[in-house]
Amino acid sequence: MENPFKHINQPLKEVPQELKSKVMSDIAMAKLIMELAALFSYNIGDVIETVMKQRKPKK
Repeated sequence: MENPFKHINQPLKEVPQELKSKVMSDIAMAKLIMELAALFSYNIGDVIETVMKQRKPKK
């Protein structure tokens, strides 16, 4: 088996444009899904803080 660490100091190779655009598209889609999930999910810390502020103290 060849030592993979021998390739660390080698100059970088150019990536094909099709592969680069595919990766960037996948990253953009993942970011969009993460933002949509955050939009439609509850921020539990914020919910607890809001409830505690709106709760009236008992006499």
